[in-house]
Amino acid sequence: MTTWTNARGAPALAMLAALAAPAGPDARAEPLIWGIQVEQAEYRLGEDGDVAAWDFDAFVGTDELKVVWRSEAEFAIDEEAFETLENQLRVQVPVSTFFDAVAGIRVDTPEGANRVHAVLGLHGLAPQWIEVDADVFLSDHPAFRFEAEYEGLITNRITLTPSIEVDLPFTDDAPLGQGAWGPKLELGLRLSYDLVDRAVSPYLGVYYERVFGESSLLASREGKDPGAVYFVAGTRLMF
Repeated sequence: MTTWTNARGAPALAMLAALAAPAGPDARAEPLIWGIQVEQAEYRLGEDGDVAAWDFDAFVGTDELKVVWRSEAEFAIDEEAFETLENQLRVQVPVSTFFDAVAGIRVDTPEGANRVHAVLGLHGLAPQWIEVDADVFLSDHPAFRFEAEYEGLITNRITLTPSIEVDLPFTDDAPLGQGAWGPKLELGLRLSYDLVDRAVSPYLGVYYERVFGESSLLASREGKDPGAVYFVAGTRLMF
């Protein structure tokens, strides 16, 4: 994730910086950095209904220790209900030049059953500057998630961003429409224009999702299509 410095540190942020700094009279505290990166703030237009969605990270810390709040949601416009609503509080520490180890907690609060998971994973840049997340979620309903995204510059302002996400549940979770080992695949392709540097980047694109295996059978029993295609319009934001 891109980082930004900001001098308007509140007392709580200063305290975090002090805790992260090395001890001793000659120790130099690392500069406190914070930022918000909204990967998706979009409206999805689909044949079976429209969806409003967001996906953002907010962080504070240093190069050696970051606290990250990650939030993702999908709100079904016709049903006026959250299909997914997920928040994570994560701690990231570097384990190599390009990767951080991640640990934290994830809380899901969509309409219906709620879930709480512990989170362990890796976040960073793979070769060719592909941003990846690989997370294991530990609870009564454990799961694995892999995400990858690549920002391909067409010009200095126009970017084509393909993305993929795979969610693999390890157990049945019928209230959430998940069957054991029945993965959910999400594919996206978004074309953005940097309107204000990289701080504001409107985009258009297409998004596809489909569930497989036992998750597909559960969707069919409820009269739902296991797959859907959406045209999307939204904006990326960075602060």
